[in-house]
Amino acid sequence: MMRRLVLLLLGLACLSPPATWAAADEPALAVVMASGSAPPRLGREQIAQIFKHRKRYWDDGSRIQAVNLPASHPLRRSFTQQIYGRNPEELEDYWRDQYFHGVLPPFVLGSEEAVIRLVASTPGAIGYISVCSVDHRVSVLFRLDGSSNCSH
Repeated sequence: MMRRLVLLLLGLACLSPPATWAAADEPALAVVMASGSAPPRLGREQIAQIFKHRKRYWDDGSRIQAVNLPASHPLRRSFTQQIYGRNPEELEDYWRDQYFHGVLPPFVLGSEEAVIRLVASTPGAIGYISVCSVDHRVSVLFRLDGSSNCSH
């Protein structure tokens, strides 16, 4: 009886898609800043440094203002997974340690629209949104792969 249960569970595990297949269901993300800004050339590593507050200034000396969505937001989860290979909760220890060194995490805004509005109106601000939400107010600095099927 136990052996059948183990074989059944192993068989079901084989039917589950591997983690690499999940990216197709995740939305394509755009790392954005205000339109009209001189867009810096950014790669994944620079974005990781910005959102961990290890890079705080743009090359022209202006301050970087990174903004996040809430940890439970699907886009935040996707962004954190694609940039750091972790879930937002796995970065909590990092931020607790940084707090004791006087470094606060990026601002958290409740929606993509809030991110767009803040980024569009704040010099040096950077955030991420769904590729489908990009409009004239922001410029795409970097794109993270995923499904880009926009419903509008």
